[in-house]
Amino acid sequence: MNLVLDLAELAPDTATSVGGAKIGRLVEMGAAGTVVPGGFVLGVEAYRAHFRASGLDERIGGIVGPLSGRSSDDELTAASEEIVAAIRQVALTAELCDAIAERYAALCERGRDVALPVAVRSSATGEDGAQSSFAGIFETYLGISGAAEVIDAVRDCWASLFGPRALCYRLERGISHHDMPMAVGVLELVPAKASGVAFSVHPVSGKGDRIVVEGSWGWGEAVVQGLVTPDRAEVGKSDLRPLRYTVATKKVISDYDPSRRRVAEREMPAELQDARVLDDEELRAIADTVRRIEQHYGHAVDVEWVLSSDRTPGGPVHVVQSRPVTVGGTAAAPSSWDPASFALRYAFQGSR
Repeated sequence: MNLVLDLAELAPDTATSVGGAKIGRLVEMGAAGTVVPGGFVLGVEAYRAHFRASGLDERIGGIVGPLSGRSSDDELTAASEEIVAAIRQVALTAELCDAIAERYAALCERGRDVALPVAVRSSATGEDGAQSSFAGIFETYLGISGAAEVIDAVRDCWASLFGPRALCYRLERGISHHDMPMAVGVLELVPAKASGVAFSVHPVSGKGDRIVVEGSWGWGEAVVQGLVTPDRAEVGKSDLRPLRYTVATKKVISDYDPSRRRVAEREMPAELQDARVLDDEELRAIADTVRRIEQHYGHAVDVEWVLSSDRTPGGPVHVVQSRPVTVGGTAAAPSSWDPASFALRYAFQGSR
């Protein structure tokens, strides 16, 4: 069985069962015409094979067995630390490492870069569903470069399946970790001029007549870490007419640092701190992309988007993730809008 597959090898109707929810939806959206990053995936069978052959399955079962939905934070943290340490101590098989290195080399060749920076994204089965969402619980690592670092990031993604929050969430809902195997996607890192999240319905009021767009310069890590509040806009869904735009002061930017070979934070140039991130054409392009994804799935979605630094007017918007909206509706709507709190829940997670 081939445990490491190019995304182009996955069929849209089976991609989720092979590559987990995030990767499955990327493949589905790509087949429907949305521009998504290329890359490869360690399927859920790679996770199962590694954990079974290494004895990790049995060891984790012994640690998790005594826990319940009523376990204390200290108990969950202790269990998580023990499991994560065990996962990081066990090397991947030479066969799996070779397969990852071969796929990464092919990705580098396509990108014409011998050490192409990539995003390594967790993609568990069952996450980001309409009835439950693990958004922000599992990890993504941005700017990873070199086969050895990709392999380390794969292992760290697997370990994030057993973080304290993930353990608590599953225990409270009676979900076994055996029922949520973790695939890992290794994707081209889009050189981001700007990135953010967009909702096909208003996430506070639940209104379906507008699309809400959050955006900041570069990648979204500065937002996730609470270092910057993104610009916020509302766009009419029917005619893609910009309705409202609020410019935030942005003192930090997350972008790719070639010298460190990482996505890292630095001070925003003074002339950009209070500059509007998205013009009307870019807003319409993002909103149109979100609208088409909503139409494809037939339900409200939130979408993580990236505008490439080489994009020109009329060019595509890259989509790196989409989920069913699990917030919104007037019944339980918050009393105010807090862009940072929504970004913490939905935007890009876990750079290193």
